[in-house]
Amino acid sequence: MPSKEKRTFFKTLQQLPTDYTAGLLTQYESERTGMRVVVLDAKGPKVHGFFTLATEIHDDSGAPHTLEHLVFMGSKNYTYKGVLDKLATRAYAYTNAWTAVDHTGYNLATAGWEGFAQILPVYLEHILLPTLTDSACYTEVHHVDGTGHDAGVVYSEMQGVQNTASELMTLKAQRLIYPENIGFRYETGGRTEQLRKLSEDRIRQFHRAMYQPQNLCLIIIGEVEHSNLLEILDKFEDGIVGDGSQPPSDWKRPWTESGRTLPLEETIVETVEFPEDDESSGEITIAFLGPDMNDNISGTALDVLMVYLAGSSVAVLENILVEKEQVAGEVGYDVEERPNSLIWFMLKSVETENLAVVEKRFFEVLKETASKPLDMDYLGECIRREKRQIRLVMEAAPENMNTHAVKDFLFGKRDGSTLRHLASLKSYDVIAEWSDQQWRDFLQKWISDAAHVSILGVPSAKLSEKLKADETARVEAQIARLGKNGLQELEKKLAEAKAENDKEVPRELLERFAIPSVDSIHFINTTTARGGLARQMGDLQNFAQEIINTDEADAPLPLFIHYEHVESSFVSIKLVISTGSIPVDKRPLISILTENFFNSPVIRDGKRIEFEKVVAELEKDTIFYSIDTGSSIANSEVLQVDFNVEPEKYEVAIKWLNCIMWSSIFDEERLKSTVIKLLAGIPEEKRSGDNMVYAVNNMVAYAPESVSRAQNTLVKALYLKRIRDLLQDDPEKVISEMEALRQSLYRVENFRILVVANMKNLKRPVRAWEHLQNGQENAHSLQPLDRLADRLSPAGQHPGKVAYLVPIPAIDSSYSLHTTRGPSSYDHPQLSALNVAISYLTAVEGPLWGAVRGTGLAYDSGLQRSIESGLLKFSVYSSPEASKAFAAGRKVVEDYISGATPFDPPALEGAISKIALGLAEQEASMIAAGQQSFINQVIRNVPKDYSARVLKAVRDVSQDQIKQALKDFVLPVFQPDKSILVVTCATGEQERIKEGFENEGFEVQIQPLSYFQDDYGLKSNRGEDGDDEAEEDDDDDDDDDDDDEENENEVEDGDEAADEL
Repeated sequence: MPSKEKRTFFKTLQQLPTDYTAGLLTQYESERTGMRVVVLDAKGPKVHGFFTLATEIHDDSGAPHTLEHLVFMGSKNYTYKGVLDKLATRAYAYTNAWTAVDHTGYNLATAGWEGFAQILPVYLEHILLPTLTDSACYTEVHHVDGTGHDAGVVYSEMQGVQNTASELMTLKAQRLIYPENIGFRYETGGRTEQLRKLSEDRIRQFHRAMYQPQNLCLIIIGEVEHSNLLEILDKFEDGIVGDGSQPPSDWKRPWTESGRTLPLEETIVETVEFPEDDESSGEITIAFLGPDMNDNISGTALDVLMVYLAGSSVAVLENILVEKEQVAGEVGYDVEERPNSLIWFMLKSVETENLAVVEKRFFEVLKETASKPLDMDYLGECIRREKRQIRLVMEAAPENMNTHAVKDFLFGKRDGSTLRHLASLKSYDVIAEWSDQQWRDFLQKWISDAAHVSILGVPSAKLSEKLKADETARVEAQIARLGKNGLQELEKKLAEAKAENDKEVPRELLERFAIPSVDSIHFINTTTARGGLARQMGDLQNFAQEIINTDEADAPLPLFIHYEHVESSFVSIKLVISTGSIPVDKRPLISILTENFFNSPVIRDGKRIEFEKVVAELEKDTIFYSIDTGSSIANSEVLQVDFNVEPEKYEVAIKWLNCIMWSSIFDEERLKSTVIKLLAGIPEEKRSGDNMVYAVNNMVAYAPESVSRAQNTLVKALYLKRIRDLLQDDPEKVISEMEALRQSLYRVENFRILVVANMKNLKRPVRAWEHLQNGQENAHSLQPLDRLADRLSPAGQHPGKVAYLVPIPAIDSSYSLHTTRGPSSYDHPQLSALNVAISYLTAVEGPLWGAVRGTGLAYDSGLQRSIESGLLKFSVYSSPEASKAFAAGRKVVEDYISGATPFDPPALEGAISKIALGLAEQEASMIAAGQQSFINQVIRNVPKDYSARVLKAVRDVSQDQIKQALKDFVLPVFQPDKSILVVTCATGEQERIKEGFENEGFEVQIQPLSYFQDDYGLKSNRGEDGDDEAEEDDDDDDDDDDDDEENENEVEDGDEAADEL
């Protein structure tokens, strides 16, 4: 007699087929606890889980943010810190979490359903029943260390962002828009002054109020076994019913049952200062209250309208303010979906003295736009392109559905009616029928005529100095108040908290969770075919190759064309261009070329077509298009041009490549606009400690031949100023240089082409590429792919005894990067052992995590190895004192090499699982799988099944081999005579940070960013008086001749330093 099916307590609310994906959307609700579940079925190797809680708070304490961290410190039945992540690494999984102003999200991503099913109940217990111990709060949130300085993971994170321009301006806008009884007013990450006094009891109280099952929604996307999922959830609920699962009697649903936001009654314009020594450019942030997110038609219309206004170089605001009038470097936008959506516009790189004028001009343009007929043809194309993009994104990355499901859970109706909007794109069809007047009425209602808040962000060197002085004084007073005995007590308290937190997870607990079979990961299969010069890689016998052979017949093209057949509804085209033929002194021009690539006028049929029409037509014919370096395909020294199109536009895209490369016009005005825009963005780039630590490192470790170096911010900062001057004095010279760059780059022997598509849907898969020959004869031998390992400076080739500290006024934390040599070939005999070693050390809650982040020494640290460059790097991100994090990392490595710390077998198994997950992530979609096959076979010159071979090889690595890899490759990155050190830090902390690294054996030079700039030999015709690069290091002392002279000398030193490096 068949057994009865076990009853589930999760009822099915609705099942919704979607008209833009192949998946089914299913919504469940627990009859016992009210927990919600939304599942989107999607094919692929990865399963994504997004576990969301609506979190509302009416202060800046940071309690929501602290829980995002503390949840991972242990739970009722798994009381050990990091046990969740240690188990996840064994299950081909990783976790993540974030705190937004309206929710806290927890992410679980696995390769295959089996691992997901294994970790899910453990993760949910951590969320709903965490330990929240005093010791965890002490180390993770905030503490004062034995030196009297403030630390803690959350504290360090917020310290790094609290005084940035975007944070200060956004917070000010929120304060002006929302009253005190509305949670959107507050900084949910926590202000540092509030984090210093946040109590453990306040954190626990917030958890009791918000972390309730009926306030939790599980959004799961991938190949989900529904019956198994519900069985797991039923069993989980059995264990929590009556154990903290019931909310307080006065519990209210966050956001929907709290205060409502009232419309803005008047426009407010205010100024906010942010710390920055370079006072040349500021920012503008503008905010409006928009329509209710549950109004699907209005929400869709708003999305399209924002694209129309600021979505590209032909959009109204971007075209007028950036391209034509050049009063801003960028016009960005964002819409935060809420009961009253929040509409943001961000104007970047605006001259400080013109901030008020540009803000006024912004609204003049909006009102002019709303006062006359819109371009309805372009608006219609914006609608159609948005629909195409949604369909492609949902095929390539269905996990993006999470964003919309979260917002429905937070603000939608509990009966599921608002979720039904996600099943269809019909709202686009509705607004496609709107008249011009309807669109203009909508624009006027919500934006052009609406009350708003404008924040003018003004850089201030004085504020920078004041903040440093205030912080120094605060810490000094704190040290004096605590005294020697107090500091010793705090050091003891921290040590005790660490000891309590760091209790070892029992091995038997980890081993209770078996590692899932690799067979549970459903990898996507692709079929390779070759055309033209790619045939030289070998003959293939498959149906896709037969399609190519039939089209190519007996006349192979002089082009290298690699095909990957997948069952996709779209076509992905990638043109990879080698750069070795470009003269070295022309390589900095690449940044101008790429910026202008899709934004230049062209000659077509003997007539000039302006760039606005070019962009409009490109948007009509494509889904996405881009040009960039080849970093995403494991070779940053090549360029890659990408198109995503529908199959019927395949040949049209190839014609566009031909037109843009050979028929574009290097127009003087367009070049001026591009250079001004690129220069305008440099001050903001220089305000990032993390960005600059990598920028300086690249200037030191890479040779001038490197394309990556030639496009570095510290090259552009000087070189583009010289180009700007040349465009004023001798524009024809710049145009001729750009033409020379075109002629050296666009050669068929430099081209390698990838096509990922369903080959059955392509009419002329090979012959369509005849358009790209442009009359060029058969290619000379195909040019070799450029390798960064061949373009290292002497310091990069032989790292050691090079150490720079660079003060940056706009940051509060320190960042360090340490570089040494590593393997430079994919068949290196120690590569597998090194892969396991790095995976082991950098695991979440692994050795480096525990030593650095777990002790509050930094927000993060990491090890990266690059076969492309042949370099290995250790990084410290956002640390109160990077030298301490560095020393902790070094001790970890030394102890494993010496045997003082033994390897943990379950953690080693987890390291291998982590590698398997990384391989699955590389092939997470059909297009990604096709691209990875191309990367392996063409870019890396390894077999197509290289990933499978890697997985087999790492399973055979011994502990002795791991130790040897640590000794040969990882330990040198911690040795001053074998590594390059670059540190960025707050100006007021430079001596303390310098002393810390000198105590570790480094001979540290303090140098400004200007020291590392390079003009690639392009000197100014105007002499030194014509250059204004010294302005960047002025502290607003224009009347101080000595200071000016010093800064000019720094620029000269920078040129010489770059030549030496």
